[in-house]
Amino acid sequence: MQYILLTKRSIFVAITLLISAVLVVSGVSARYETAQAAKTQERKIPVYCVNTGEKKIAVTFDAAWGAEDTEELLAILQEYNAKATVFAVGDWVRKYPDAVRAFYDAGHTIGNHSDSHKAYSKLSLEEIQADIQACNAEIEKVTGKPPRLLRAPSGDYSNDTLTAAEGLSMQTVQWSVDSLDWQGLSVEEMVTRVTGAAENGSILLFHNDVKNTPEALRQILKILSEKGYRFVTTEELLYWEDYRIDGTGKQYKLGQ
Repeated sequence: MQYILLTKRSIFVAITLLISAVLVVSGVSARYETAQAAKTQERKIPVYCVNTGEKKIAVTFDAAWGAEDTEELLAILQEYNAKATVFAVGDWVRKYPDAVRAFYDAGHTIGNHSDSHKAYSKLSLEEIQADIQACNAEIEKVTGKPPRLLRAPSGDYSNDTLTAAEGLSMQTVQWSVDSLDWQGLSVEEMVTRVTGAAENGSILLFHNDVKNTPEALRQILKILSEKGYRFVTTEELLYWEDYRIDGTGKQYKLGQ
């Protein structure tokens, strides 16, 4: 009889412990999911493209290498009445101030692409702020105007990147259509790639001082202009107040 009572008690204790374990695991899981949701909500996202009913596109160049094609790019942009944004690295600005001035004087926007192309995801908030300000100072020396736009080196950003930019009243911008010109694609490959993906509010990414970029750009602008698109600076494309950015990086005017 004593053996049977002991067994029932053991079963009762085991069941109690099992229920407690389930409750603990459920609680941990719930807290984990809540933490993950909070983490997702807190994630800062730069602008990749803009939601707009207008047929307008932003053409952007990342400038970190040479500047031999500056005059050719300017001529192509002028031919199609296109305004572009040049995201310049501070070291490039110091080395090619005349190229920066030429783009700026032609009505194009100069944006910040870091001072020396360090990976921002590996820097502290303070280091990112200092780097952005160093590049801003170089650009302002040439243009007389500090940039309002930041593009992280290689598109490698963190929450601190956006926080640093926001503290300087700057907007962080990525891209939605990558020409992949830096990979050595042919003119035809770039033209097909870009014109097939471009749409209202797209931000196109090119690099200056790349062999096939000028000719690809000429054909891309021709094809897209024939489709009714116009090419504006990124500053003009963006919403600067009363906006939201969704999880994909698309910027919307509030109420859209």
